[in-house]
Amino acid sequence: MADAKLEQKLERLLDRLEILLPKTEDEVDWSAAAFRWRRKQYLGMSYGVLGPIHRVALVDPDSIKNADQQKAALLRNTEQFVRGLPANNVLLTGARGTGKSSLIRACLKQFADQGLRLIEVDKEDLKDLIDIAQRIADRPEKFIVFCDDLSFEFGEGGYKALKAILDGSVASTGDNLLVYATSNRRHLMPEKMQDNLASSMDEDGELHPAETIEEKMSLSERFGLWLSFYPFSQKEYLAVAEGWTKHFGGEISDRWQTEALQFALQRGSRSGRVAYQFARDWAGRMHLETEHDN
Repeated sequence: MADAKLEQKLERLLDRLEILLPKTEDEVDWSAAAFRWRRKQYLGMSYGVLGPIHRVALVDPDSIKNADQQKAALLRNTEQFVRGLPANNVLLTGARGTGKSSLIRACLKQFADQGLRLIEVDKEDLKDLIDIAQRIADRPEKFIVFCDDLSFEFGEGGYKALKAILDGSVASTGDNLLVYATSNRRHLMPEKMQDNLASSMDEDGELHPAETIEEKMSLSERFGLWLSFYPFSQKEYLAVAEGWTKHFGGEISDRWQTEALQFALQRGSRSGRVAYQFARDWAGRMHLETEHDN
């Protein structure tokens, strides 16, 4: 009897420990369209987990406005990738709120049924890129590693890991992984005036950038495709705001434009994100006012 109770206790203990153990490749829910790579602590050790995202915030490509050239280029590159054709890692840079990350999620919506998958990786976990590549190496799907709002300071570990996996690493990432990154910095690194002080000019008048500048440019240059996004004009902002207002069931009244511009002025930005936020606010307020009037 005592042996049986002891055995039951050991089984319960093992069941609890098994929950904490890292999942093997066979235990990953590969039916998901998107994943998130996170590091977890167990018994004083850290390990990476590829967890599914079951509720993905997909974006319809047609809903992204004022970025037709960028959208066409990214969708074309992604189609090449899912069809097994040569394709490039992509860096999307520019003004905040102009649709950079939304466009990447739009690619997932467009090509998920063709085997495209998305893996979201935080900057702090980029040092695990080789591990991620090995985890998915034998999978038939095509994976985009998505790094949002990326920027680095000198000495950060993720900088070297990303640089290695984009180009120059002995360990190949295979043909089923690309990196799509967004950033407000074109070269992903802070650019300071003092970096230019060490630049030199040769006897022919050619300017040679300082080694510091060359190092900062070397990472962004490893992305084969650069897509730049720019702040919206007033006309572009209002057009996007009008589209989202109608999407949320709001009416375009006489004071709509004035409030849309005031909303952007208060936020200090005219962008797709601000237009979306204004449309939600406006449509919600109009519905409330209608209910109160009735």
